[in-house]
Amino acid sequence: MGKGKAKAKQVKGKLKETAGGALGDERMQAEGRGEQMTGKAQETAAKAAERLKKSGQ
Repeated sequence: MGKGKAKAKQVKGKLKETAGGALGDERMQAEGRGEQMTGKAQETAAKAAERLKKSGQ
């Protein structure tokens, strides 16, 4: 997964968390936080893969 898709997942998670808060839906909030964390991890992995490619590995 590329950095762009990972960022999109983070944004989607933030929107879901915010909507859950507005609706009083704790489960939706938790799902949103989970999506944000997944997106951050995927973004970190994509950055690491780019660094490896640049270093010639």
